[in-house]
Amino acid sequence: MNFISTKRTLRKALSGLVPGLLLAVAGSPVIAQQRPGSLVNKEDSVYIRQHYTKIERMVPMRDGVKLFTSIYLPKDSTKTYPIMFDRTPYSVAPYGADAYKTSLGPSMLFARDGYIFVYQDVRGRYMSEGTFVGVRPHNPNKQKPADIDESSDTYDSIEWLLKNIRNNNGKVGTWGISAPGFYTTMTAIDAHPALKIASPQAPVTDWFMGDDRHHNGAFFLMGTFAFLSSYGQPRPEPTPKGAPGFSAYITPDSYKFYMDLGPIKNANEKYFKGQNSIWNEMMNHETYDAFWQARTPVPHLKNIKPAMLTVGGWFDQEDLYGPLKTYAGVERNNPASPNLLVMGPWIHGGWARSTGESLGNIKFGDKTSQFYRENIEFPLFNHYLKGTPDPKLPKAYIFETGSNQWKKYDQWPPKNTEEKSLYLHPNGKLSFTPPAGNSTPDEYISDPKKPVPFTNEIRIIRGSDFMYEDQRFAAVRPDVLVYESDVLDEDVTISGNVMADLFVSTTGTDADFVVKLIDVYPDNAPNDSPVPTTKMGGFQLLIRGEVMRAKFRKSFSKPEPMVPNKVTEVKFDMQDAAHTFKKGHRIMVQVQSSWFPLVDRNPQKFVNIYQATEADFQKATHKVYTSKQQSSRVVVRILTK
Repeated sequence: MNFISTKRTLRKALSGLVPGLLLAVAGSPVIAQQRPGSLVNKEDSVYIRQHYTKIERMVPMRDGVKLFTSIYLPKDSTKTYPIMFDRTPYSVAPYGADAYKTSLGPSMLFARDGYIFVYQDVRGRYMSEGTFVGVRPHNPNKQKPADIDESSDTYDSIEWLLKNIRNNNGKVGTWGISAPGFYTTMTAIDAHPALKIASPQAPVTDWFMGDDRHHNGAFFLMGTFAFLSSYGQPRPEPTPKGAPGFSAYITPDSYKFYMDLGPIKNANEKYFKGQNSIWNEMMNHETYDAFWQARTPVPHLKNIKPAMLTVGGWFDQEDLYGPLKTYAGVERNNPASPNLLVMGPWIHGGWARSTGESLGNIKFGDKTSQFYRENIEFPLFNHYLKGTPDPKLPKAYIFETGSNQWKKYDQWPPKNTEEKSLYLHPNGKLSFTPPAGNSTPDEYISDPKKPVPFTNEIRIIRGSDFMYEDQRFAAVRPDVLVYESDVLDEDVTISGNVMADLFVSTTGTDADFVVKLIDVYPDNAPNDSPVPTTKMGGFQLLIRGEVMRAKFRKSFSKPEPMVPNKVTEVKFDMQDAAHTFKKGHRIMVQVQSSWFPLVDRNPQKFVNIYQATEADFQKATHKVYTSKQQSSRVVVRILTK
């Protein structure tokens, strides 16, 4: 399709649209995962129209495919400006030269300081030509023009921008949140020489190991179904509308909806009808095979030359895994430029769209998001793109929850930590002291027909509240084991990786194990919640929760059945945390085998779960061992004085 016919298609499509319209569909990625705008207000919109001119271009790639690119140029042509570049699969809307975004850049600090802003629909999405591939694999051996990937598309785009956009100063920065964060990571691989700084923010990094499609091989049903209902639908030709999302929820109760769905294979039979390509790909690749392995950029994070600012949130319901693994992947390979990590008390994209003062019932004592935007992000980009003074940021700028303070470290995890184990003891005890003798294992019955809910709320869309929700609703269930420490006589601060190491057995041949690390408030805790009706005495704050599909305990590529009634070690990554359990609080660990419908139900039978039938689902008795020889534990890194 040439540019003239593309413009005709655009005009025709726009005739029925309100400028900036978003799909009003629950779970649509345009709403749920589009780059969060930074605190939009009317004054910002007026400022943008007064100071920027918008143009739209089809930018050619090396293979002849053209990508739709929306460009905002400062009206003051007496200066040169750096380029801020955001590549997205979620639309550069609003379309049309007279339809403007209501905010520009990572924050309006950039727009008011003067930058050229470029937004691009990635290949095969919305108004760009070509074929879309979800988390397209990197191709390190590009030999012919047809050999393309997201890195080459970025390189070609930057080259075109430098040659065709007036008043640029020859320097480029990239940023993006969530899937745009993945595309930002790819900009830094085989980077164009003009790219001086890249900021992957909550970047999608591995859809099997830890981002919001799977965790440790367990399928994240609720978020994936809602997201892919539109994201994976076919788009035969360029369109500003995208694909229609799923709107047939007949109940506000996700627990009921997904129980009524039955086995996962029913999703195609009832709803997708085989038309959702990304869903089909997932259903065809149940293990961490070559398909999944090719889709993570981490092995390619070598010889990174732009400065890297990787950002994430401790309460990110979608991509906590991504920033931690991206930062570590770059760091392992000794990048040529600075590699920085920022982790704050935020949900997905919260650093860009909120003040960051609180989440749910938890206060953080400061406008953490505003602090990040003003003191970290903006001055660092300005330094690399405009030559302003170096803000001299630490290697890792980490917000420590519990104590509610920013910490500066010259590495992550920090040097001054030591590994310690929180041991599960008989009678629901938890201690840093290992068990001394033999004990009877704790057991519970896991019933796929009555799975443990992931939240105490009635809701149809996942949301983020479960990441900081009071866990007392789960603690009272008979299929949840609870282990609690004595009252702490001093602060305990963890900084770094959290690892679960369980000794378990089951009467089935597969099982999921969910481990939660929880901060238990004193019974007389002050009622300082932003929610006036909440009583904080005894509140159980989820610090980290993670799931492991036991058949992947030895290999994510070659699953093995559990041997019924045989004691087996199941060890798994719970990702990182930075939190102070304050004096007077307690530490709790909960263990369960379902987290529904956040995670799909495990039949507790060694089968391909994506092909399982109702008959495959069975009750099983799980045991957790707490003896000297078989010491189940949660391993943390304790910050030393």
